Amino acid sequence: MDTQEIMNLRGPQRIVCLTEETTEILYLLGEQDRIVGISGFTCRPAEARRQKPKVSAFTSAKIDKILELQPDLVLGFSDLQAQIAHELIRAGINVLVFNQRSVHEIFEMMLTLSRIVAAENAGMALVERFERELARIADSARRFPRRPRVFFEEWMDPLISGIRWVEELIEIAGGQPIFPELRPQRSAKDRIVDPSSVAAANPDVIIASWCGRRVSTDKIRGRAGWQEIAAVRNDHIYEVKSTYILQPGPAALSEGVRQLHAILAHVADCEPSPGLIPEEVPSFTGTASR
Repeated sequence: MDTQEIMNLRGPQRIVCLTEETTEILYLLGEQDRIVGISGFTCRPAEARRQKPKVSAFTSAKIDKILELQPDLVLGFSDLQAQIAHELIRAGINVLVFNQRSVHEIFEMMLTLSRIVAAENAGMALVERFERELARIADSARRFPRRPRVFFEEWMDPLISGIRWVEELIEIAGGQPIFPELRPQRSAKDRIVDPSSVAAANPDVIIASWCGRRVSTDKIRGRAGWQEIAAVRNDHIYEVKSTYILQPGPAALSEGVRQLHAILAHVADCEPSPGLIPEEVPSFTGTASR
């Protein structure tokens, strides 16, 4: 067996990542040299944005540029990238599209990717690390005198409730989502809620993350009938940036859930356990970004 055949047993050597989470996982696995192209929305890790060519947005991609990179694998996420995958497959490129929606499925995605790049032991260690992190946060949340009721706002018009992994992380972080029955819905359109339903549920805290847009608490406060919601009355409206919580990978399982925990601890008049303070502490002045 020659050198090239041995290299082929180590999995794909030229990978394009169409979303941020697979890029971050490959860096955490120490396999970043395989990456030849990334999404323009990539923020984590910072060096990826400096080092790697940007070849896609989320629902669009520079197909010609991807082909020029001669990838032996392109990694995508969800049905929203189906058209990109279709065009690349027609061009003869190997494409793998993940569809993780829960915390468990995120872990399975990590393990699958680690096996693909012949780094299964590192992948198992990475999953175990995040499992320990979530367990520490859950233990910290058990000290809360109460579990605040949470509306997570994934989008503002139409109003969309949180996707499954977000709702699960809210529970781990010490909160109680107000629309648990919607979490199995994989499509955003199936998680649309009427503003009056949110008002009727009367959440203690509103946490918003508008993908690609800055959250406006003034817009949230100004909705008809929302002035009497406990979260609005008590100034418990916060933003968690989408790059931390709407990335179904390492960011959500680390910084994202820590920010959720810090917010919920504040609402419950507690402090997170030592060592669980997020890198970017949310503002507790009663307002998020205006």
